[in-house]
Amino acid sequence: MTRVPPLLPAETLTRVLRTAQLDGATVLILSAFFALLSAAGGHGPLAVIGLLAAGAGSVELHGRGLLLKGDSRGMNWLVASQPLLLAIIYAYCLIRLSDSQLPAVSESLRAALAPSAAQFGLTVEQYLAKVNRISLQAFAFIATLCQGGMAIYYFRRREPVARALEE
Repeated sequence: MTRVPPLLPAETLTRVLRTAQLDGATVLILSAFFALLSAAGGHGPLAVIGLLAAGAGSVELHGRGLLLKGDSRGMNWLVASQPLLLAIIYAYCLIRLSDSQLPAVSESLRAALAPSAAQFGLTVEQYLAKVNRISLQAFAFIATLCQGGMAIYYFRRREPVARALEE
């Protein structure tokens, strides 16, 4: 088994900068878009959540900007942006779980779901509420894996990035 040598600090810095640009910009753009949609639909709390998530993307981009200026403190911003975004995602899930009103569902979809609901001894409304709850729990779990993984990714690259910035 051949062992792969660790990346040079400069290559690690390049990869961190690329990752932060892609992740931060994606979070910022998508969150701002969904905030606008929520605001247009009259869902104030969800619009605020979208704006907060866009802010978390901005935190990540700010950290990248500090790194580009040669400031190793940018890594602290990159690491911190991940649990911040995760907390915002959890808040979104809690708001959606606490909302007793489910989105409107067409009659044809209700008719299609009726056999599945009956199989579990539930009404269509109860079935939709259960599917909504399970979906939000799955979303929170996947977000925990993703944001936790990103935080670990950035945290483990602090030293090589600091060395690259010193060179």
